[in-house]
Amino acid sequence: MAVKKGKKKRWLYRLLVLFVAVYAGTILYHTYKPLPNGISYKGKTHYVNENDLRFLSDLTYREKGTGKRRVEQSIYPEIYRMINDARQFIVADIFLFNGYHDKGMKMPERSKKLADRLIEKKEKEPHMKMIIISDPINTSYGSHEAADLKRLQQHGIQVVFTNLDPLRDPTPLYSGIWRMFFQWFGQGGKGWLPNAFGDNAPKMTIRSYLELFNIKANHRKTFVTENGAVIASGNPHDASGYHSNHAFWVNGPVIGDVLKSEQPVSDMSNGPKLPVYKGKTREKGEIAVQLLTEGKVYSRVMKELNAAKKGDSISMAMFYLADRKVVHALEKASRRGVRIRLILDPNRNAFGHKKIGLPNQPVARELAKKTDGKIQIRWYKTGAEQFHPKLIWIEKQGRSILFDGSTNLTDRNLDDYNLETNLFVEAPNQAKITKDIRHYFERLWTNKDGNFTMPYKKREGFTIYLLTGIYRLQELLKLTTY
Repeated sequence: MAVKKGKKKRWLYRLLVLFVAVYAGTILYHTYKPLPNGISYKGKTHYVNENDLRFLSDLTYREKGTGKRRVEQSIYPEIYRMINDARQFIVADIFLFNGYHDKGMKMPERSKKLADRLIEKKEKEPHMKMIIISDPINTSYGSHEAADLKRLQQHGIQVVFTNLDPLRDPTPLYSGIWRMFFQWFGQGGKGWLPNAFGDNAPKMTIRSYLELFNIKANHRKTFVTENGAVIASGNPHDASGYHSNHAFWVNGPVIGDVLKSEQPVSDMSNGPKLPVYKGKTREKGEIAVQLLTEGKVYSRVMKELNAAKKGDSISMAMFYLADRKVVHALEKASRRGVRIRLILDPNRNAFGHKKIGLPNQPVARELAKKTDGKIQIRWYKTGAEQFHPKLIWIEKQGRSILFDGSTNLTDRNLDDYNLETNLFVEAPNQAKITKDIRHYFERLWTNKDGNFTMPYKKREGFTIYLLTGIYRLQELLKLTTY
C-alpha cells in the first residue's frame, strides 16, 4: 500500500512539474514572442508648414457660476469634412465603434452618425475604396454582430476585425491559463450573460468574457484620406460621446506612413490591400512630424523625457499615467530643475460606473510626495464623462516637442502589447500648433473661462494608501485593466 501511495505521489508531482513547465513556457512565449512584421512602426521624419498641421480638441466642462455643462467638439466635425472631401479612398482604424451604453445615460449617437456619413459617401461614390479596421470588442469578442459595422458591410464598405492573437499578451498570469484551456472553445454562440459594455448591448457568452479578461486591443484611432490624416485619442462610441479628447490633423507624406502602419494590421487579420498614397512628396516647412506606433512611441517618449533639462518644461494632459519608467523619468526630470505640470483624469468613473481612482490617484500622490510638490498636478473636473487625452508637451528654448494620439502612459499601451498610434511633432515655439496647445493648456490650468480643473490636494484621502498598495501589486503582477 505504501509503495502504491509513493508512486501516486510521484505521478502527481510529475504532473505538477509538467503543468508548471507548460504554463511558464506559454507565458514566456506569448509575452516575448516576435511581433508581426510591420508592428511597432517608426515612420520617416517629414517637414510640413503651419497649414498642414492642426490641433483639434473636444472639451466637456462646467460653466462658471451656474455649473451648466458645456460641450466643445472639433474632432469628428473635421472627420465628417474629410469624408465629404475624399475622392480616392477612406481608411480608418478605430477601437470603439458602437452605440453601447447603460440605458439611463443620454448620449449622442456618434457611432450611428459616423456610419451614416460613410454609407452616404459610398452611395454617392460607389467605386471609392473604403476600409474600416476595428477591434473585436465591438462584437463583445464574438458574442454578436456589431450593428453599425454590419451596416457598413451591407453597403459595400470593407470592415476588418483585428486578429489580436498574434500580439503579445499583457496579462501573463491569466493569459497562460486562457491559452492553455479556454481559447480552443472559441467565442461564438448565443449570449446569455449581461453585457459588460452597456445595458443596451446584446448579451455575451461566458467564452467571450474569458477572452475579455485576456485584455488586449487594437486601441488605435486613425482616420485617413488622400487629403489628410487624423491621429486621435477619441472613438466614435456613444458612451464616449462627451469625453474630452485631442487629435492632430496632418497633411502630406505622413499620410503614406499611416497607410503603411495599417497594412500589417490588415494583413494579420486577413484584410485587403490598403491604398497607396500618391499625393505631394515635396517637403517644405519648419515643423517636423513623425508617425510612431506601439513601442516606438515608448522609446521616443523616454528619450525626450530623459533629455529635458533645467529651463525646459513638461506639460501633460493624460487619461492614464502608470508606467514605472515614465514615473521615474518625471521624478528625475523634476530633480534636474524641469518644470512639470500634469492635468489628469481622476479615474473616478467609466461610462457612468464608479471607479476607485486607479492608477492616477496613487501615481499623483507619489509624484507630489517624492518631489515635495515641485511636480504640479491638477485634476480635471469630470462628470459622467472622462478626461481622455494623451497629450505630452515639452517646451525647450525656441522649440517644442509634442506627442498626441491613442497612447496612454501605461505598460499595456507603451510596451508593444496594444496596437497604438501617435504623432510626434517638433515645432518652433512661435508656430501656430504650439501656440494652440499653449492656449489650450493654460485655459484648463487657470480655469480661464470655465470650471475645468481643481488642485491636486482636493482628491487626496485615507484610501490613497490602499490604492497605492493595489496599484503597485497590479503593476508587479501585470493584472490591470489599464
